[in-house]
Amino acid sequence: MPIVTLTISHLDAGKKRALAEGFTKVAAEATGIPEEKFIVIFDEKPRDSIAVGGKLLADQ
Repeated sequence: MPIVTLTISHLDAGKKRALAEGFTKVAAEATGIPEEKFIVIFDEKPRDSIAVGGKLLADQ
């Protein structure tokens, strides 16, 4: 089973649903693998655990 993993700061359930549906649809179309075979994992990190350009997201 193919796995799509997204590492991101916190998302609400509605955004996760939309992303899971979108990722699954696009990946299935691109690969020819049926949608029901895909697993989507949200690896959520707190904003104080992610830095961009040397600055924590929590500080931006």
